[in-house]
Amino acid sequence: MILVTGGAGFIGSNFVLDWLAQHDEPVVNLDKLTYAGNLNNLRSLQDDARHVFVHGDIGDTDLVASLLAAHRPRAILHFAAESHVDRSIHGPAAFVETNINGTFTLLQAALKYWSGLEEAEKTAFRFLHVSTDEVYGSLGKDDPPFSETTAYAPNSPYSASKAASDHLVRSYHHTYGLPTLTTNCSNNYGPYHFPEKLIPLMIANALVGKSLPVYGDGQQVRDWLYVGDHCAAIRRVLEAGKPGETYNVGGWNEKANLDVVHVLCDILDALSPASNGNSYRTQITHVTDRPGHDRRYAIDARKIERELGWKPAETFETGIRKTVQWYLDNQAWVRDVQSGDYMHWLERNYNQRDSLPGAGEAQKTA
Repeated sequence: MILVTGGAGFIGSNFVLDWLAQHDEPVVNLDKLTYAGNLNNLRSLQDDARHVFVHGDIGDTDLVASLLAAHRPRAILHFAAESHVDRSIHGPAAFVETNINGTFTLLQAALKYWSGLEEAEKTAFRFLHVSTDEVYGSLGKDDPPFSETTAYAPNSPYSASKAASDHLVRSYHHTYGLPTLTTNCSNNYGPYHFPEKLIPLMIANALVGKSLPVYGDGQQVRDWLYVGDHCAAIRRVLEAGKPGETYNVGGWNEKANLDVVHVLCDILDALSPASNGNSYRTQITHVTDRPGHDRRYAIDARKIERELGWKPAETFETGIRKTVQWYLDNQAWVRDVQSGDYMHWLERNYNQRDSLPGAGEAQKTA
C-alpha cells in the first residue's frame, strides 16, 4: 500500500491512474478537494478496490495519523500543494498554509509512524516529496540549466512556499534520519490539467473563440515535461532513489511561451479548424506581464538519467499533440471544470457510501 497526497489534482491523478495501470499495489489517496482537486479525473477507478479515496487535509494531524495506522503504507508520495503562481500573488496565505504548514504536519506524522516500524519496514519506507524547478529562481538566456546543486532563489509566494517545504523535507532526513526523496520538475502538461494554466487555457479559449492572452512579449522560456514522463520518473525515484537525495526531472524541451501558443494554434488548425476559416493565431493577444515573472527555467536532468536510468519518452512534438487530442476528446470534462460542476462530484457520488474503517471520511474508489 502507498499513500498519495493530492491525488485528485493534475499530476497526482495522473500518477494514481498510471500506478494502478501498472501495479496491483493499492493506493490510499488523500485530497482536500480544493478548486484544483477533481474526482472526475479518477472516474475510471470507480469500483476499483485498489483505490481508496479519502477526502481530507494533510494538515489534519489526527486524520493523517489514523490513515497511517490503519493502512500501514510502505511509502508516502506527497503531491498535495497549492501551485498556481498568479493565485499565490493575490492570496499567498493559502500557499503558506498548505505548502509549508501542511508539509510540516505530514512530516511529523510520517516521522512518528516510521519510528515505530519494524526494522525491515523501516529500512524500506520512503517519503517522496514532489516539488518544482521554480524554487531555483530565474535564468538568463545563456545560463546553464538548473542542477540539483543550484542555489535556491524563489521569486513568487508559490515558489517560496515550495522552497520552504523542500528545506523541511531535507531537514527531516538529516536531523531525524527519515528516508526522504525530493524531485524538482519542470513545467508539466498533459491530460487533466486545470484550465487556468497556459496550455489548457489556450486550447479551451481557442475552441470557443476567446482571446489567447500571452503575458508580456511571450518570450518567457520553460522546459516542458509530459505528465506521463513525470509519473514514470517518480516511480523510478521511489524504486531506486537514494534516501536524502534530490533528483531534477525535466523534458529537455525549452520553449518560449509564445512559441508554445503558436504550436497549439497550428495543431488546432489541423485537428479542429475554426468555423470562420481563420487560424487560431489571430486570437492571440498580449497582456501586461505578471509581477515577478521569471524569464527562463531549464532543468539539467542528467543526474536522474545517469544514476537511475530515466529519461523522457515523449518529445514536445509528440506530447503536445497527444495533449491537444485529449482535450478535443474530453470537452465534457473541460465544461465541468469551467462551470464549477466538477465540485459537486463528491456530493453526488459519495455521501451515501460507507466509510472505510480508520479512514475518516474515506470513500472506496473514486
